[in-house]
Amino acid sequence: MPTKRSILIVDDEKNQRDILDMILSAEGYRTATAPSAEAALRMARAERFDVVLTDLKMGGQSGLDLLRALTQADSSQLVILMTAHGSIESVKDALRLGAVDYLEKPLDRERLLTVLAQALSRLDALDADLIGNSEPMQKLKKIILKVAASDETVLVRGESGTGKELVARALHRHSPRAAAVFHVVNCAAINENLLESELFGHEKGAFTGAVAEKKGLFEVADRGTLFLDEIGELNVALQAKLLRALQEGEVQRVGSTRVIRVDVRVVAATNRPLEDMVAAKTFREDLYYRLNVIPIHLPPLRDRREDIPLLVERFLARQSRGATHYTIAPEALQVLQAYDWPGNVRQLESALKRAALLCEGDTIGVEDLPVEIRQATGIPASAPAPPFQFRLPPEGISFEEVERSLIVQAMEKTDWNITRAAKLLGLTFRTLQYRLEKFGLRRPSDTPAGDTPVTDTPPQEAE
Repeated sequence: MPTKRSILIVDDEKNQRDILDMILSAEGYRTATAPSAEAALRMARAERFDVVLTDLKMGGQSGLDLLRALTQADSSQLVILMTAHGSIESVKDALRLGAVDYLEKPLDRERLLTVLAQALSRLDALDADLIGNSEPMQKLKKIILKVAASDETVLVRGESGTGKELVARALHRHSPRAAAVFHVVNCAAINENLLESELFGHEKGAFTGAVAEKKGLFEVADRGTLFLDEIGELNVALQAKLLRALQEGEVQRVGSTRVIRVDVRVVAATNRPLEDMVAAKTFREDLYYRLNVIPIHLPPLRDRREDIPLLVERFLARQSRGATHYTIAPEALQVLQAYDWPGNVRQLESALKRAALLCEGDTIGVEDLPVEIRQATGIPASAPAPPFQFRLPPEGISFEEVERSLIVQAMEKTDWNITRAAKLLGLTFRTLQYRLEKFGLRRPSDTPAGDTPVTDTPPQEAE
C-alpha cells in the first residue's frame, strides 16, 4: 500500500486548524497541526512532511518567515501559503522564495484539494524522470518543484554521470516556461571560437564562413530555458558576455552593435570546483555568484545505494525487446549495490547494457558483470567470465548492430582511446578507425556532427 502523503497545517486560529485537519484527514492525508511558525519549524526539523500548508499572517513570525527558515534549512517540504490579507506582492514574494502555490481565504474545499493534488502530482511525475526513493532523491525532487516556478538562475553541481541534464529538464518541464524551448549547450564540446556565435549569434560577414546571419541560442530560447553544461569551460571573455546576458537580459550578435532583449531562464551545471577557479582567477567571481543563486547538489550513486534496484529495473526494461525480458540474479544485484560507482548512474547503465548483451540467458548473473566491478567488490579475479556469445532473439538481429554495439562498449571501456580499444577487439588501429567513421561514432562530448573524431594517434605515431 502506498505511503500516505503527510501535511503539516500551520495556523494561529485553532478553529481553522481543526477544519483543515478534518477535511484533509477525510481525504486520506496524514496530518499534523502547529499553532505558530516557530512550532511548525521545530516539527518540520523533527519530521519530514510532504507539504507545509501555512497561513501568511500570524501572531509572531509570519508564513513568509517560516518559508524563509525552511529554505535556509535546506528543507525539502513543499510550501503552500494561505492568505486573507496578502497583497499580490506578498504572493510574489512567497513564490519567489520557493512556495509552490497559494490559496485565498476563506478557503474553498475543492480549490484546497485541487491545489494539493496538483502539487503532489508534480512530485509523482518527477519519479518517472528522476528514479529513486532514497532520502537524497526525495529531497532533490521537492527542491526542484520549489525552485521550478522561479526565473532565478540555478547551478547544478555533481559528479560526472549523476544526471545533471535530467535535473535541468525537470526544472524546465515543471516551470511556467514548459511550453517554450529547452536548449542544451555543452560548453566543453564546442570550439571556444564557435561558442560565442552559438550562444549569441552572428551577423552575415562577421567572420570567415559567416555566410548568413544566425540567431544565437539565447534568442532561440527566448521565454524558455537554456541549459549550459560544463560551464567551467567558458573562457574569461565569454564569461563577461554571459554575465551581461544574465544581469541585463541583453545580448549582441558577433559583428553587431545592436542590443537584443531576451527572456531566458539559465540552468548551468558543472562537476568542476568553481570556487577554486574563482580563487585562481580563471572564473569570474561576479559570474559565479550570479550563477549560484539557487544551488542544487546531485548525490553520487554511492550515497543512495537503495535506489540501485529501481535503476536496474528501469535500465533492463530498456534493454528488453521482443520475447526477451532481462532480469538480474539477487547475488548480482548485491554486487551492484556494493560497488562504489565512480561513474555514477551513467556507468551503471553502461554496465547493464554490456551484461545484457553478453549473458547467455535472460537473467544476468555475477559472472556477467564487468570484471572491474567484480574485482572491486571482492569477487575473485579468477571467477568465470561470461562466454563471448549472443543469445539470438526470436526476431533475429542485425550483424552490423552487434558490431556497432561491441565497438561502442570497447570505446567506452577505454575512454575512447582507439589504440587500447583496438587491442580489446583484436583489430588494427586503422580497421577500428575505419569502423568508427563507418558507424559515425564519436565520444559524446566530441566535436559537432560532420567533424572527424580524433581520439588518439596510431601506435607508431604515439611516442
